[in-house]
Amino acid sequence: MDKKDIAGIRRQLKVENDLLKITDIFNVYIMKETTDIYHHQSQPFEMLDTDQQELFMNNFKKVLSGQLDEKLFELKFQRDAENSSQFILHRGLLSSEVEDWKEQMLQMTEKMIKDHPYEKDVVITFIRAEYLKPVKSRNDEAEESERDAVYSNPFILCSINKTEEPKKEIQFDYVEKEFKYKIEVDPVIDLKNPMTGFLFPAITDGASDVNHVLYAAGKANEPDYRFIEDVLNGEEIMTAKEDKAVFEEVIKDVVGDQLNPSTLANVYGEINRVVEENEEDEAPKLDYKDVERVLMQSGEKVESEKIKTAFHRVTDDEGYELKASSIVPKYKSKSIKINTKIANISISPQDLEYVRQVNYKGKRCIMIEIEEDAEIDGFKMLPEAFGE
Repeated sequence: MDKKDIAGIRRQLKVENDLLKITDIFNVYIMKETTDIYHHQSQPFEMLDTDQQELFMNNFKKVLSGQLDEKLFELKFQRDAENSSQFILHRGLLSSEVEDWKEQMLQMTEKMIKDHPYEKDVVITFIRAEYLKPVKSRNDEAEESERDAVYSNPFILCSINKTEEPKKEIQFDYVEKEFKYKIEVDPVIDLKNPMTGFLFPAITDGASDVNHVLYAAGKANEPDYRFIEDVLNGEEIMTAKEDKAVFEEVIKDVVGDQLNPSTLANVYGEINRVVEENEEDEAPKLDYKDVERVLMQSGEKVESEKIKTAFHRVTDDEGYELKASSIVPKYKSKSIKINTKIANISISPQDLEYVRQVNYKGKRCIMIEIEEDAEIDGFKMLPEAFGE
C-alpha cells in the first residue's frame, strides 16, 4: 500500500457512506495484568447510535494516520509460521457467519495477550467491512447516476485502546446544600489515542493482497516488534529512522564524517530525483551500487568495493537496500539540522549549497548566503563588512 491507498480508505471512514460499509463490530475487554479475556461483545455496526459510530470512525482514522515506514508499515507474512495469523485473518475475512468471524478474532486476541499482560485495561476492537473504490469517477452529466464500476475490497480492521481511570470529583448539591464526593466506577476507553492496530488485507490500487497486512504503531518510529513478529507473524522491518541511520553510517564509512554542504545538497538532490521519477511506481530502493552512483554524481570519488564493504559492516548484508524515501522524506519541506554549541539552525536540503563553514578572525563560523536582508524578531539586520 502507498500513501494514496491509505488516504483513500481514511477518507471513506465516515458515517452513512455508501463507499464503505461496516457490517459488524466486535469488542473484547482485557483486564490489566492478566492474560484472560474478561468480556466480549459483538453487534451490527448499524445498531450503534450515530455518536458512537462517529467515535469509532475517528478512532479508525487515527489507526490509519501517519507516515509509511514511520508509523504505518506494510508487512509481508512469514512463511510457514505456526498458528499463522494470515490464515486466521483470511478465514475470518471469508466467514459468512458472525460466530465464525468472532471465533477467528478471539484467536487473534489470544495471540495478542499470550504471555503479554497489559499495564492497563485494554479494549481490542475488530470490525469487518467492505471498501468500494470506483474504477471511474462519477459522471454528473450522464443520465445514470450510478458509478460505472467499483473494486470491492472486504477487510478487517483492528484497533487496540487503553482505558482511563474514572474521574473523582467534589460536587456541591444546591438542593441539599452540601458538598458531596462523587466517583464514577466505569472506566473510559481512550479512543483518541490508539495503542496499535492493523488492516487486513493490504489494498493496493483497488486490489486486495492477502500476503500483506498494514500494521499501525502507536508512535512514529516505535514499532512493537513482538506484535509484528509474534502476533501478526510479519517479516522483519526497518523504520525510516533506522534506514536513514544506516545511510549515514555507510556514507561516514566511505567518505568520513566531514562533508562539504554543497556535496551533501547534491546527494540529497540526486536521491530526491530518484524518488520523484518513481513516485507512481513501487517505492525506489538504493543498493550499494546506487549509493556509489549518487556519490559519484555528487562529486565524490569512491570505490565500489569500499561501499559494498560498508554496507556489509553496517547491516551484515552487502545486498541490503535502502528506501530512498526514508533518506529524503518530504524533501522540499524537510529541515536539515545544523547543530552548534551556540545555536541550532534548520535549513531545507536544497539550500545547503548556500551554507559554508569559514574561518573569521581565527574562529570557525557558519556563513549563509542570502539574497535579502535577514530579520531578527521583525528587525532587519545591519550589513557589516566581512573584515570588520
